[in-house]
Amino acid sequence: MIDLKNKKAVITGATGGIGNSIIEKFYSEGAKVLGTGTNEDKLIKLKNNFNGMISKKFDISKHDEIEKFVDNVCDELGGCPEILINNAGITKDNLSLRMSQIEWQQVIDINLTSTFLLCKFFLKKMIKNKSGKIINITSVVGHTGNVGQANYAASKSGIIGMSKSLALEYAKKNININCISPGFIKTNMTEKIDPKFKELILAKIPSNRLGEPADVANVAAFLSSEMSNYITGETIHVNGGMYLG
Repeated sequence: MIDLKNKKAVITGATGGIGNSIIEKFYSEGAKVLGTGTNEDKLIKLKNNFNGMISKKFDISKHDEIEKFVDNVCDELGGCPEILINNAGITKDNLSLRMSQIEWQQVIDINLTSTFLLCKFFLKKMIKNKSGKIINITSVVGHTGNVGQANYAASKSGIIGMSKSLALEYAKKNININCISPGFIKTNMTEKIDPKFKELILAKIPSNRLGEPADVANVAAFLSSEMSNYITGETIHVNGGMYLG
């Protein structure tokens, strides 16, 4: 049985479809949740939906402010969180020959570098507590590549390699670091996909459907619980069979 009662959890990218679903799942399991994002209106709505949840506006692209952000989060939660879920990310799609260096760098900076820095500074706190769970949200694209997403694929693939390295470094400290790699999940982003292109996507998914945000949230809850204590450095695929890694 998954039990997250009284566990302190930080979830970035809280206002998106997957982030929202993770917060709902953790809240239902009794966790003390702090969600971050950049859209203040959506953060307020989240806070109103989940009584007792803490919402915090923060732009993870501000790398020089991340260490202070981590300290503030620990103060607001009344201690270091046992769980960190790095879910925030962006896309800047373009064919590689048309992709500007800015488009490349922005995606790498936010998706990969910010994730590394959040891991780094929360790890310092978790080491003192002698335990912790970090779950980094990647993407099927990090394994398969995708036309027009060289930057995004590189950032997500980088998260996987980084997470494996961190898992090896901190396993002896009783800290588990894993990834979840979603396929095509029903979110506002996928709702905007052209119906003809969506048919092509579905043809590649043996389950013949898009995933639900809850499918990702359920795996996040498992990896955050004591049921996963002997799992580290792994990537769990949530893609309906689209990619079998």
